[in-house]
Amino acid sequence: MLTDVKIRKAMPTSRAYRLTDYGGLYLFVTPSGGKHWRMRYRFGGKEKTLTFGPYPEVSLAKAREARDAAKAVLREGLDPAVIRRHEQQALQTDTFENIAREWHERTKDKWKGTHAYDVIHSLERDVFPHLGKVPIKKITPPDVLTVLRMIEDRGAVETAHRVRQRMSAVFVYAIATGRAETDPAAIVQGALRPTKKGRHPALIKLELVRDLLRDVEKTPAYPVTKLAVRFLALTVVRPGELRYMRWEEIEGDQWIIPAERMKMKREHVVPLVRQALDVLEVLRTLTGKLPYVFPNSRHSHKPMSENAMGYLINRAGYHHRHVPHGWRATFSTIMNDKYPELYRVIDAQLAHKIKDEVEGAYNRAAYLKRRRELLQEWADMLLEGFPHPEELVQLPRHAGKLQFEEELDSTMRCDAA
Repeated sequence: MLTDVKIRKAMPTSRAYRLTDYGGLYLFVTPSGGKHWRMRYRFGGKEKTLTFGPYPEVSLAKAREARDAAKAVLREGLDPAVIRRHEQQALQTDTFENIAREWHERTKDKWKGTHAYDVIHSLERDVFPHLGKVPIKKITPPDVLTVLRMIEDRGAVETAHRVRQRMSAVFVYAIATGRAETDPAAIVQGALRPTKKGRHPALIKLELVRDLLRDVEKTPAYPVTKLAVRFLALTVVRPGELRYMRWEEIEGDQWIIPAERMKMKREHVVPLVRQALDVLEVLRTLTGKLPYVFPNSRHSHKPMSENAMGYLINRAGYHHRHVPHGWRATFSTIMNDKYPELYRVIDAQLAHKIKDEVEGAYNRAAYLKRRRELLQEWADMLLEGFPHPEELVQLPRHAGKLQFEEELDSTMRCDAA
């Protein structure tokens, strides 16, 4: 029977030789000094050999465990070499990316289309380049934490938490389908930086938001992103609703947002005031032949990056002061201060949840004319003295390396629920 001392003292000779343990296990020593674990066994009346790896990478104890496992397979009437081959093939096919895409395909129907895209896109962007080709069984908690720390290090703490949740769902799916045994993404949850709770930063004084918009529009950037910020300010929809806006959703001077894209899962009609129609007129010359009104600058068949507008606002000097979702708070505060008696109309424009579902449905239809008047007054106040949106197309773009839509993350989440 072998010992570690005997194995370490085994020296190479001119010919290969064996050091026998027991149960068919032996160490094969080559003339070059290599030491490899092997096991002799019989299956189907034939003598066969199974390899377990080199020493000391595979210790004596591990080699014996492998031998015992192979013998257990033999007792079940199976060939351990065939089982090993199938396991190795599984390692090649059961990678994190393959299983993640399978999970996404089976799960996406229960999500809104926008969320389904965001889920797989976040994995494609942040996880697959590092762990996509790794067998899911081989991924450890430190592997997962390394990927999440890279996201945190660019300031996207909330994104790191969302990606961890999505990775965990993939591991749970792999466990349920017999291709993994643990969820390392669950283990690292407590090692992430905490997210900041609270309202979305927003400026609520008219003169301040006019300065903000002016600063944003003079900051070199992709023109579609600038037009998106102006359009968002004029319509006060949620950023996620704007990013996925399609040309066929525009009906005259109205934008009909499908129910599946709305937080309240109810179709929402957005009146398009004169300044908003001007933005769309300019956009038609840029993106009118594409499906999305605000496409990704590098992949025109995809929507704008979830952080493009937020990153532009940050670069304009409003980091931690205002985010894209903040336009809703700005509009609500200013217009409620001016017309407190119209709070129901303002809530209807913002598509806020109304406890009485019948009243909610009625208000959204009955208040449409008044909502249009409020939005027009808001647009007139906000953009007084501002240039026509076609001038934004002529301004300088970002100097140096193109970043625009693929700016990975601002330091905060820019599309709120």
